[in-house]
Amino acid sequence: MKTFFIAFTMLFALNITAQEINWMSLEEALEAQKTSPKKIFIDAYTVWCGPCKMLDRNTFKNEDVVKYINKYYYAVKFNAQGDEEVTYKGKTYSNPGYDPAKAKTRNANHQLSRVFGIRAFPTLVFLDEQSNVLAPIVGYKDAQGLELYLKMFAQNDHKEMKTQEDFNAYYENFKFQFKK
Repeated sequence: MKTFFIAFTMLFALNITAQEINWMSLEEALEAQKTSPKKIFIDAYTVWCGPCKMLDRNTFKNEDVVKYINKYYYAVKFNAQGDEEVTYKGKTYSNPGYDPAKAKTRNANHQLSRVFGIRAFPTLVFLDEQSNVLAPIVGYKDAQGLELYLKMFAQNDHKEMKTQEDFNAYYENFKFQFKK
């Protein structure tokens, strides 16, 4: 009986920690869109960015965030100062100014950062089902702060917003459900 209890406890613990966002490359997400259209959620980070690490440690470990992103989005991690080549909309982007000696510190921005409107870190970029940029959202978001944007774009509520006042009204009426 004791062995069964230990095995059950370990299995339960593994199940709890196994809930993670299904991260993929941008190319994998774009390929997946071809057969099963979904929006794409991009975490544009840098290796030196403290708030980026807080997103990983806090927000992206939140059970509600994990479930929602995995259900409604293809999730992409993008090092916005990294050296990988990325193909997007038929064009290959790189980071010609990348310095390997600065791999763990501030580096040149990747060319794709300009395409996505990334000017600060972290930036959360939302793409529609045709991989068009919907919006770059700048800065750290806790689970509820991210919930607003995840649901707004997944449910296409953004299409009804034409002014800042429209967004303000949406925010004021939004019913937060994610646990902190």
